[in-house]
Amino acid sequence: MCDEFTARAEDANLARRGLNRRQFAAMSAAGIALVSCSGPVKAGGGEVDEKMISITTADGVCDAFFVHPAKGSHPGIIMWPDIAGLREAFKVMARGLAAEGYAVLLVNQYYRSAPAPIMQSFSEYRTPEGQAKVQPMRALLDPAAIGRDAAAFAAFLDTQQEVDKKRGIGSNGYCMGGPFTVRSAAAVPVRIKAAASLHGAGLVTDAPDSPYRLLGKTQARFLFAIARNDDASQPEQKSELRKAADAAHRPAEIEVYSADHGWCVPDSPTYDPDAADKAWKRMLALFTDL
Repeated sequence: MCDEFTARAEDANLARRGLNRRQFAAMSAAGIALVSCSGPVKAGGGEVDEKMISITTADGVCDAFFVHPAKGSHPGIIMWPDIAGLREAFKVMARGLAAEGYAVLLVNQYYRSAPAPIMQSFSEYRTPEGQAKVQPMRALLDPAAIGRDAAAFAAFLDTQQEVDKKRGIGSNGYCMGGPFTVRSAAAVPVRIKAAASLHGAGLVTDAPDSPYRLLGKTQARFLFAIARNDDASQPEQKSELRKAADAAHRPAEIEVYSADHGWCVPDSPTYDPDAADKAWKRMLALFTDL
């Protein structure tokens, strides 16, 4: 939902913090906006190992960030970034999740077009140049492509000694990555057992393969954390998700948060540390039984 409605919410959030867009962009570029990332930064605290890796998919070679506890084997997680792609803000979040005891694969969803980082911070996407840059890359990410990628990512995790193959795989996604978690669970139902959509966009549409229509093809538990401004523009989304989950007999926690679209991501203008911490804890609860 990265549109004009979201932009107004971002401006209001920045005003509450005594900032304008130009000031926030400068802070993001300097990394200052990441300093106070509650939840992910404070989570866990265990030692982790990390590296950039390459995964061969049906469509090419995907670059990704793989981070996991330094010792032992752990449940795998496929992390889908928001529209601005794999960047330092998401590495911070991936490290925090790894410190909680997970082997986290943070993927570059735009690998068909260019290696990560596509952008250094979310503020770059909010420019006309940033949106023009992403548009053709995003167009390549149709449902079939996401399904192929999810299968390749799950297969990669299952070849790593740091991943406990006796446990299920989880997936989490932000903004455009939210529906990708559902598509992942539908593409690899035997392995992906939990999916968290954080301020996900496009979960309920008229398309015959809309994500909410796919719940019956999964074997996963779900967390749908919905932004309040997304709910204001599409109030039927939460009830349609509930009906679909109940019809599919899939456990699903569905909640509208008192925060705006983008609230979980530390370099987002709408970042809300309190709401982000709440969503983080609910996501960890979802992944506990993998």
